[in-house]
Amino acid sequence: MQCFDANKSLIVLDQDSTLVAVIEMSLSGWLVAGVVPGLKRQPKKKLDPDPDALLALLRRWRNEAMKAGRQVERMTVAYEAGRDGFWLARWLNGRGIEAYVIHPSSIPVPREHRRAKTDRLDTELLMRAFLGWLRGEVKHCTMAAIPTLEEEDAKRPNREHQMLTGERTRLINRLKSALIRLGIRNFKPTLGKAAERLAELRTPEDVPLPENTLAELKRDMARLSLVKDQIKAIERDRLVRIAKAANHGPNVMVQLIAQVIGIGLETADMLVQEILSRNLRDRRAVARYGGLTGSPDESGSRRREKGLPRSGNSRVRRGMIEFAWRFLQFQSDSPLAEWHRNQTQSGRKDVRKRTIVALARKLLIALWRLATQGVVPEGIALRKASAIH
Repeated sequence: MQCFDANKSLIVLDQDSTLVAVIEMSLSGWLVAGVVPGLKRQPKKKLDPDPDALLALLRRWRNEAMKAGRQVERMTVAYEAGRDGFWLARWLNGRGIEAYVIHPSSIPVPREHRRAKTDRLDTELLMRAFLGWLRGEVKHCTMAAIPTLEEEDAKRPNREHQMLTGERTRLINRLKSALIRLGIRNFKPTLGKAAERLAELRTPEDVPLPENTLAELKRDMARLSLVKDQIKAIERDRLVRIAKAANHGPNVMVQLIAQVIGIGLETADMLVQEILSRNLRDRRAVARYGGLTGSPDESGSRRREKGLPRSGNSRVRRGMIEFAWRFLQFQSDSPLAEWHRNQTQSGRKDVRKRTIVALARKLLIALWRLATQGVVPEGIALRKASAIH
């Protein structure tokens, strides 16, 4: 069985026996374009978002190819990664059709400031990139690895936790802002009895909170309480899941990564589910997927750096930069922390920003080696496994 290569197809393309189709997907409908053996025209068809209708269309095109004297032995379909995720690719693969999901940022587009953009033109760009990929030519586009339903589901608790944590912060800031507007600055919405104290609050003018403001704050406090309960439920369920399946691959990685002092169970779970459990080729692929590589802009004698790319995993990027700062605090005697201090002796702000990203990249590669190869990073202190909670 041939392994998957995101940059090119490992199967030789025979266009006389291969039906190629691309889908431009939107919320209201799909535009399907095809290259059918034996047909001079390249058919296009608008469909409702219905996989059965798509399958019927592909079979109809296959019958048209047979009528033209061509035997279709292979059917391939590609679409851009987006709102619909990977369910359609799994559904098509289960019915004997090769399905691929293209990274949208890997498709080259015209550089005109004002260019025409329609679904029909987009299918032409997709088809051009997909055909180049099928021919085995690199740099046409990059395919995303299609996860299983279980792998996708494993990411949900951490992503929901991140969303709820942001919602909790927004609610707390909203409550504080509403009270500061009335001159009240010493109220802490996070206290256990904060909701009961609302009715007792008085403004600097020695009057109680206005009726509508009090009702609004009570509703916000009720939402905050619900969000906090949901966050605790996710954290509790995670501990139960790891305890029940302690020998399961990803859970073993989580416990291993969580031994590094400065990484909590939440960050360890996020890193394992988002990147460390993926089958990445080497350290460069790890850094690139984590969004911690540079974006150089060079032309002639001009040299400048445009910052971090947007194509990497933003959750991994944010988590690793936060961990890099914690690492300097909790692992100050390690060689990597000493390297960071030597690089930032000048005190320049731009140097500190570049160096913390470089440290995050080094740490991510070290954690990848720890999770996949069991190699303990040199000079990094680990806590005992029994102390992880």
